[in-house]
Amino acid sequence: MNTYRPVIGITMGDPVGIGPEIILKALSSPSIYKTCKPLIIGDTGVLKLAKKSTSSALKIKDVKIPVSGIYQSGQIDVLCLSKLNKDKISWGKPTLQTGKAMIKYITTAIDMAIKGSIDAIVTCPINKAAMRKAGSKFSGHTELLAEHTKTDSFAMMLAGRKLRVVLATIHIPLKNVSAELSKERILKTIQITWDALHNKFGFKKPRIAVAGLNPHAGEERMFGDEEERIISPAIDSASKKGLDVSGPFPPDTVFYHAANGRYDAVVCMYHDQGLIPFKLLHFTDGVNTTLGLPIIRTSVDHGTAYDIAGTGKADPGSLVAAINMAAEHAIYKHSLKVSSQ
Repeated sequence: MNTYRPVIGITMGDPVGIGPEIILKALSSPSIYKTCKPLIIGDTGVLKLAKKSTSSALKIKDVKIPVSGIYQSGQIDVLCLSKLNKDKISWGKPTLQTGKAMIKYITTAIDMAIKGSIDAIVTCPINKAAMRKAGSKFSGHTELLAEHTKTDSFAMMLAGRKLRVVLATIHIPLKNVSAELSKERILKTIQITWDALHNKFGFKKPRIAVAGLNPHAGEERMFGDEEERIISPAIDSASKKGLDVSGPFPPDTVFYHAANGRYDAVVCMYHDQGLIPFKLLHFTDGVNTTLGLPIIRTSVDHGTAYDIAGTGKADPGSLVAAINMAAEHAIYKHSLKVSSQ
């Protein structure tokens, strides 16, 4: 029986979104503490405000460093990085101050993970517009994480019990997708996916499907030539490297087969191609994880939900799944390290 409990740094996300609320709800479950040591990186005062809307009985304790946390059910250990004025913030209404605090939680967590003071990061939702308002040049977590960890090769995976999808392109307009795709980019995404399935998820021989870009995967260039010109050559190169990868498959069928166990992951050409089928199956329990980083990072797969922030209605299912996945990956990484000694 595993007795190792990794320290999981959970960033609070947007202080005026549903992050504080889902943290309180998720950590009300004693089962979380059986597998890991959750450390909240955020704002103690905001969490106390969220207690009112959730009727939470959890105690909130500030800690200076991760090792000083108690990590026992019934109490939340918080590394408090901001002291937002409760009289100047409102649920669902981001400000310059809340945006800056949101970014500080993330960058601090990344630095801690790189140094090894925490074993993994779980991120609560942020708002991209609020991020920009606070002066960030990034369009989301993924790009910020990549630059802060000096990572050139990375990819976004959405993972659930039935389906895993990985995106070759992420947050770009649909009209730009074809121009952004290349054999090299798709091949790199396939390799990153295989490495993650093998090294983090524990698959001995990962099976990867690749979706086409066009209807019916182009159907012999009738609906586009990207499949023959870019995608198939990338798959051929990956196959020659010994990877179990196949496609390109029509996007309207490949996810059905993957969800029914034929493939361990699907490499998708653009954001909504992968996220629409994924969220249809895993709307409340899906996990966003960044592949290719030198650190473990998982996240909820939903947004800040400003419309219900502070109402006590937010579902913590995705956060619970993200914490569990981060703990599983950290435990697996630790077991590999121990077995190699």
